[in-house]
Amino acid sequence: MPIFGMAITLTYTHLSLFRDGMSRRPPEWVAAKHAAGAGAVPVLGDKNLIRMGPAPTAVVFEGAAARQMIDGARESVLLGTNDGKAVLACAIDAADADLLIELAGNGAEFVDLRQVGPLLAPAEAHLLAHARGVIYWHSRHWFCGVCGAPTVSQHNGHERRCSNESCRTGHFPRTDPAVIMLISRSDVPGGACLLGRSTRWTFGMYSTLAGFVEPGETLEQAVQREVREESAVEIDDVRYMASQPWPFPSSLMLGFRANALTHDIRFDTDELSDCRWFSRDEVAAMKEFKDAAPDDLRLPRKDSISRWLIQSWLDEK
Repeated sequence: MPIFGMAITLTYTHLSLFRDGMSRRPPEWVAAKHAAGAGAVPVLGDKNLIRMGPAPTAVVFEGAAARQMIDGARESVLLGTNDGKAVLACAIDAADADLLIELAGNGAEFVDLRQVGPLLAPAEAHLLAHARGVIYWHSRHWFCGVCGAPTVSQHNGHERRCSNESCRTGHFPRTDPAVIMLISRSDVPGGACLLGRSTRWTFGMYSTLAGFVEPGETLEQAVQREVREESAVEIDDVRYMASQPWPFPSSLMLGFRANALTHDIRFDTDELSDCRWFSRDEVAAMKEFKDAAPDDLRLPRKDSISRWLIQSWLDEK
């Protein structure tokens, strides 16, 4: 779908399953789909099972292997249907990993999805991101945040209910909204954009500024606040561009562009080890993430909305 004249090609955004009403499917419907041949997507901790190689592919088990995995999974979640066939995410234990790798064959490995996300078919990247995100949520909500009692999965994995009869609070899968923004200036030849380097990174990657939305503020206010806090730069003309699910571990990235009103930078040293203006030529000279030496200036990974925002700005004439 084009937005502002640009084609949105963000990784993890290609809707691959029919998802309406998955939490409301009755048990007998799920049982019938299971018996007819559901698909099963294994998730080991924060890793997905992928057949590696020049053209990686997602592993989705079917038939007897899928039925066995679904029946034995620590958690299973109904993700949606594909041509009427149910597809479930299954949390597996490390003890079962080697067997699944052997069944998958063809160089299959459990890997971090970010290593291969841009190389997968769009629908497969979305499917694995969805599975990873919802299984992660279950792994962090085994106990009720209200009373501390154990929770029980229900509604096909789309809710966890407190087991304490005097509490019975329902907990639902959540995603944390985060704004991510490309700030640009046009008062220098060719323009420049504002990029920062996190204190958590031991390598030379620079990316757009980003931060979580706080209670009681709009998305536009969050963009202004985060840029001011991290760089002291004042901005205006905040414009929404696109969004991207980012289950690493559980965010929804909301991409924006904005114009810089001020240009002096005083960056937050708790958050950033560096923050500066980069010209188009300087950005174009940065290395790809996978090809960079430790000290090279590098761009974000190609599967990220930060890279998409940077590339969209870089391609402007």
